[in-house]
Amino acid sequence: MNDKIIAARITAMPRPMPVGMFDPMPEVIVTTEDSKEHTLFSFYPDELHFTPQEFLGLTIEEAHQLRTTKDIQYLKN
Repeated sequence: MNDKIIAARITAMPRPMPVGMFDPMPEVIVTTEDSKEHTLFSFYPDELHFTPQEFLGLTIEEAHQLRTTKDIQYLKN
């Protein structure tokens, strides 16, 4: 799939601990040029940070590569 991402949103962050212990992790949800919505991944917000703008113009594969790159950077620090 080579359609570009035209819109992106990130779902709510979990509440502070310990209240948010069982809250779901935020998810990145995008819409591609074919008007289809895709849930790309969830992430731990204490490890990774994303903004919706980072995904605009990327393909789904490129968006996954962005997550991998940020994950590797986090693990190296």
